[in-house]
Amino acid sequence: TADDLLGDYPAVQYVPPDGSFHIDILTRLGEAFTFDGLTSQRLDFDGLEVSVVTPETLYGMKKVTVRPKDWGDAEQLRQRFGLED
Repeated sequence: TADDLLGDYPAVQYVPPDGSFHIDILTRLGEAFTFDGLTSQRLDFDGLEVSVVTPETLYGMKKVTVRPKDWGDAEQLRQRFGLED
């Protein structure tokens, strides 16, 4: 529901039945970032072109959160894409 999307946690995670990946869909960003300020790219996703933030942008977002899980995600992004601070 709309109320769920506007609740305390601004993300909805989708995982397909086979568990092969997951996507976080953000309903709002908080105070550190704005949607207009995010760098994104268009990617083909099973024949559908979608907009996603770049690995550099996602890394920058995740490394400054308060959740340890996000710090781990940031480190994985840094290693996978050869990112530097």
